[in-house]
Amino acid sequence: MDKRTSTALATALSAALALGAAGCSGGQHADDAGGRQNPATANNGRVVGGTPQKGGTLTVLSDEDFTHLDPARNWVVNSMDFGTRLLYRTLVSYKAAPGTAGSELVPDLATDLGTPSNGAKTWTFHLKPGIEYEDGTPVTAQDIKYNVERSFSPDLPGGADYAARYLKDATGYQGPANGKHLDSVKTPDDRTIVFELRRPFAEFPNATVLPTFAPVPKAKDTGPQYDNRPFSSGPYKIETYQRDKKLVLVRNPHWDPRTDTIRKAYPDKMVMVMGLKPNQIDDRMIAGQGADASAVPWYALRPESAAKVLPRADVRKRLLAESMNCTDMVQMHTGRAPFNNVKVRQAVQYALDKETVITASGGPAFNDASTAYMPAALFGGKQPDTLKIPATGDADKAKQLLKEAGKANGFTTKMTVSNGDKGRAEAVQEALAKAGIKVTIETVDPSAFYATIGDTTNRTDMVYTGWCPDYPSGSTFLPFVFDGRYIKEKGNSGNHSLFRDRPTMKRMDEIAAMTDAEKATAAWRKLDGEILAKAPAVPVLVRRWPLVVGTNIAGAYGQTSFGGQLDYASVGLKDPAKSEG
Repeated sequence: MDKRTSTALATALSAALALGAAGCSGGQHADDAGGRQNPATANNGRVVGGTPQKGGTLTVLSDEDFTHLDPARNWVVNSMDFGTRLLYRTLVSYKAAPGTAGSELVPDLATDLGTPSNGAKTWTFHLKPGIEYEDGTPVTAQDIKYNVERSFSPDLPGGADYAARYLKDATGYQGPANGKHLDSVKTPDDRTIVFELRRPFAEFPNATVLPTFAPVPKAKDTGPQYDNRPFSSGPYKIETYQRDKKLVLVRNPHWDPRTDTIRKAYPDKMVMVMGLKPNQIDDRMIAGQGADASAVPWYALRPESAAKVLPRADVRKRLLAESMNCTDMVQMHTGRAPFNNVKVRQAVQYALDKETVITASGGPAFNDASTAYMPAALFGGKQPDTLKIPATGDADKAKQLLKEAGKANGFTTKMTVSNGDKGRAEAVQEALAKAGIKVTIETVDPSAFYATIGDTTNRTDMVYTGWCPDYPSGSTFLPFVFDGRYIKEKGNSGNHSLFRDRPTMKRMDEIAAMTDAEKATAAWRKLDGEILAKAPAVPVLVRRWPLVVGTNIAGAYGQTSFGGQLDYASVGLKDPAKSEG
């Protein structure tokens, strides 16, 4: 899934990071040489603030609005966390727990994790009884089928495309407009839904965690406007939503906790305040005073704010920094000159100084250099280093490759980044300039970033973005980032290098057909290195998601399955009476 980028970045943080913070890989929290625990990760794997009390108002401070809340379009890590934990339920979800336990699949709308048949080409789910929407009407299997179908609609871009990739006879389908439906999704009765796939897919229950498999009643569908008011099947419903300003959630009176073992729904009310300045949010969360004692940040702590956090034990105890399990990449448009030349792309690989980018990202307390596309978790805990390029880059080798490509004098190009990645982009710009590649940076507001780079006709030749596996399998990473058959003209997601390599796609199909999970895992790992040699993108780093929560916050932990974001299924308040709003 597309990962959201962090907020504005600093260029130096050495004083704070000298406090013994050590980098770690694959989400493993390492100690430094002196045996001291990394202060940025000291709270990971445990709950901060103890068990919440029921009631009160939880406030979320944000510098931006959501990309999408419509479940057919919601495929960005933290927005998925918010949507599926608070507003709508899915067939299957993740257990609400810190650490590795948070990656366990558990039934949500469904009674179990699904029943395969026909060699895992058919999957059947039965819904729990008694699940109702915010108006008291029952959630039905037909509503889930309808949302799966509407995820194909051209006017609803940006969502997960597992349905398009795996459902039988889905090629060319354009959604339920004009009464057209998918025969490969059957609803024999109101509480049974059957999916027929084009090929065996033993991991299909993992895909049903995604918002695509949340219910939307046809009568409430407002097309693109549904983004502003999804109809709730979860513990909260939208009271008011002023785009870019404020979202207010109140309890869904028809949500029945007896049907929901995942969501605790501690607060009575949740208020997201948007449009704040990132430095303002950091300072307010560090202080944790007044109303902000009952607040949490939506976005990660800015690296330049770490100097205000790491030296202070009272603030560090409120700091979470779980691994995002996502890889940041510089992706190059392989369909346009000069990046249609593999030697030019390899020159970028060698020119890039990852240590400088890491410094701009907050240093090794919050990041690890990436030497492969897939994160360490998909390599058993440690990424391989097949190219052996120094972390500081090799400008001389880059110049040699450019000369071989007929670009001895270098070239100029443009790179699009989210506002929050400007610091990282400037570090990339500085490194590439040493090899003669002059990069102009174009920044875009985070809420419009994916729409901008997803316009394949009008986008720049380089983008800085990343990808997170939807669950621990190479099948959720490499095909989404490098399979050219799923590139869209608008709303393109994942494959921002527009890489269309036939041998790579052929090998992906072969691995997908493997029934031996261990052999498939080994094959995905090998393919990662093979694609890396063709250089459609440069893996840069894997970052953590640092969050400082308020002093009145309880039940707080980073949910590893949602990129380290706070798990909104479990967070609440120590003393609801102290909250405001």
